[in-house]
Amino acid sequence: MSKAIALDAAWIFAAFLVIIVFCAIGLAIRRMLLDRHGGTVECRLGVAAYEKDELRWYDAVGVLLTPEEVLARRTLAVASRREVYPSEAALLRPAMVVVSCTAGAMSETVELAMGEAALTGFLAWLESAPPGSYPLNPLRPEGATARRRASTARRRGWHWPGGPG
Repeated sequence: MSKAIALDAAWIFAAFLVIIVFCAIGLAIRRMLLDRHGGTVECRLGVAAYEKDELRWYDAVGVLLTPEEVLARRTLAVASRREVYPSEAALLRPAMVVVSCTAGAMSETVELAMGEAALTGFLAWLESAPPGSYPLNPLRPEGATARRRASTARRRGWHWPGGPG
């Protein structure tokens, strides 16, 4: 009887190991599929992928190839940066930097944790937007086009009702 139990336990252990190996292989294949287009970087328990007009964040242990979060480049603006808190150091490497950004039409706050090299790449991607599609400044929500129009109107001597001069 004890030999049968030991044999059953060995089969259960072997099946458990096979499942773990298949899961690890699946995660590795998923990561390779995400990396094949380039423009990906390790970012706080996941992978961030730079697309033309958006930043896509994929969970590190997710099984789908669809992003968990999509941030539009036009509405993304860096608000501040900080070092990793000691309470976060257990999940993140101590050399990482946490960047607080505003994103979306409602300007919700999003924190991204990445290394210094990844931060340099992120800032370069953010600033290299084509002319006319620069990120909106949360302090000036009207955007670059409205500022340009107002400047042109002032040069021409036009005035807005209730506006200055």
